Amino acid sequence: MVQHDVRPTDDGDLLRVLDSAHLTALRWMHGISERDIPASATVDEVEAALGAALPVMGEEPVEVLRHLADAVEPGLMVSQSPRFYGWVMGGTYPVALGADWLTSAWDQNAGLREVTTGVVAAEDIAGRWILELLGLPPESDVGFTTGATMANFTCLAAARTRVLANEGWDVAAQGLTGAPRVRVFVGAERHGSVDLALSLLGLGVPTIIAVDDEGRIRADALADELQRAAGPTIVILQAGNIHSGAFDPFGDAIEAARHAGAWVHIDGAFGLWAAAGPTTRHLLDAAATADSWASDAHKTLNVPYDCGVAIVRDTSALRSTMGMHASYLFATTSDAADPHERVPELSRRARGVPVWATLRSLGVDGVHALVDGLARAASDLSRELSALPGLTVLNDVVFTQVCVACASDEATRALGERLRADGDAFASSSRWHDRDVLRFSVSNALTDAQAVADTVSAVSRALARSDSTLR
Repeated sequence: MVQHDVRPTDDGDLLRVLDSAHLTALRWMHGISERDIPASATVDEVEAALGAALPVMGEEPVEVLRHLADAVEPGLMVSQSPRFYGWVMGGTYPVALGADWLTSAWDQNAGLREVTTGVVAAEDIAGRWILELLGLPPESDVGFTTGATMANFTCLAAARTRVLANEGWDVAAQGLTGAPRVRVFVGAERHGSVDLALSLLGLGVPTIIAVDDEGRIRADALADELQRAAGPTIVILQAGNIHSGAFDPFGDAIEAARHAGAWVHIDGAFGLWAAAGPTTRHLLDAAATADSWASDAHKTLNVPYDCGVAIVRDTSALRSTMGMHASYLFATTSDAADPHERVPELSRRARGVPVWATLRSLGVDGVHALVDGLARAASDLSRELSALPGLTVLNDVVFTQVCVACASDEATRALGERLRADGDAFASSSRWHDRDVLRFSVSNALTDAQAVADTVSAVSRALARSDSTLR
């Protein structure tokens, strides 16, 4: 084997390598709607195909890409299928994918306003469009993070800074040792990423507030608990319960929090986008009066991984928490923040560029149609699944989540396993209200009436081929 030239390639080699990657990607995407969904290879099988040993001599780049695709594709889950409903994973608009490719090709560090002006401008506009579509305060800062977990972290870090500052404590200068205790209140069915963010921030285990049957926080229980609280306080509400899709009663809950002088954060990983749907925006009534909001554009908006969105009304708290300054950095000369003052990273790719492209392509009407279409597909799916013998829809379907169960946990688990093994549709197993459930999260813009019908047929076949325990 002859060692290939490891220096950067010239234009001809660059085109050859990227053409190879482009054609490989097109082959993967072609017919993806008809493909079986689960991966067909195990991690060990893919590792064996990739080759565990690092070669002494390098290989030609086009051959490396061919090897990569041949080895990895059997281990890929077809999460872009319109019949994929696992873990609230959205699909990908073609324009978003194209913009993501350009973002990688441009390879800009989107941290400094005065340096990478092109991508910063696109992200600034995307942020303003998000605020407009969601009806959130236009003065808010918008930062693009790796996902909803880090969006929650970013917002809650700003909250920690502000509520401690209100008590005369500078957490940046003094740390947390000896600081007044920050009380954090969450609903019993909050997402686990909230607890993770609180742990990373050193805020410990939150106070748990009772919820109703759909997982909505009880505003009366929150008010009672807040009356017993003193000192710096954060209240975390939820837009879109992971099982039921339910939304907390924002008006009453935020009013109770305001009486306690609390910072209010809303975790809306997928549900925050309901504010952009004409038939669903009522679910976010009064949500705009909170202090911060977290979401994930990969979910409802259907842009590629990764693209969390952190939104904070108190720009001073956010920028003082996330920003850093050094003589080697080009400090902005405008009133606007450097992008790195809005997120935990100094160096990052321009995640907001695919958001700009998607929103520009859709327009206001297209976003309305996207959000309402997802909600309509979930409602149709719920109605059709509930008509199948032996299957019960457990939640009040208000947005994009549909939870179903059979008569027994064993039957529900068996149905999920059979459905995923068949490969025609994918729903993720979970546990809710002390019973096993199958969770259908409608998150792909391609999930239309035909996809719903095909999904119901797949579930019906899985039920029919099962033994009597499924009944």
